[in-house]
Amino acid sequence: MPKRGPEVGAGSGVIITANGYILTNNHVVTNAKKNGIKVQLSDTREFNAKLIGTDKYTDLAVIKIDADNLPVAALGNSDDVEVGHIVFAIGAPLGLKSTMTEGIVSALGRNIGINQQDGYGIENFIQTDAAVNPGNSGGPLVNINGEVIGINSAIATTNARYQGYSFAIPLNLAKQVAPDIIKYG
Repeated sequence: MPKRGPEVGAGSGVIITANGYILTNNHVVTNAKKNGIKVQLSDTREFNAKLIGTDKYTDLAVIKIDADNLPVAALGNSDDVEVGHIVFAIGAPLGLKSTMTEGIVSALGRNIGINQQDGYGIENFIQTDAAVNPGNSGGPLVNINGEVIGINSAIATTNARYQGYSFAIPLNLAKQVAPDIIKYG
C-alpha cells in the first residue's frame, strides 16, 4: 500500500481584527487541528495559523495568524437583512481563489438540522441562491454595501456541489460567539 499523506482541506475566512484574528467555520478547521492550518491571503502572503477555538453548536471557529495592519472586513448588521436582498458569496470554492457569486436572500431563520451535536445546536441560517461550493465555507456573505452579513456555512445538495440553495450563519450570531472564542478558546 502506498503511504498516505496528510489530508488537505480548504475553506475561507473573514479577517475580523487587524492583528490577525480570522473567523471561519468549525467544520473547516476540525481535521486541521492535528496537521496545522495554513492561511493564504488574497495578496498571496502565506501564514501558519493557530487555532484559537471552536463552537460546534454554531459551526464557528476563530484562528489567528501572526500579522499586523491587516485589512479588516466591514462588519454589517444581519438583523437588517430581508428576503429579496441581493447578496454576494465570497471565498475559494473548488480551489479557485478570490471568487464571488451573486444571489438573493430567499429565507431567514432557516433550520436545516446540520449543527445538531448531542441533541443541541443553534441554527438560524440566511438562505440564498448565491453559488457556494466546497471551499466557500467560512467565507463572507456580503450585502450590496460591501458589509459582511453572514458566514457561508452549508449547501443543500445531493452531489456535494451547489444545486441552488446555500446557507450562511447570520453575522450578529457570529459577533456574539467570536469574542467568547477569542477570550475562552
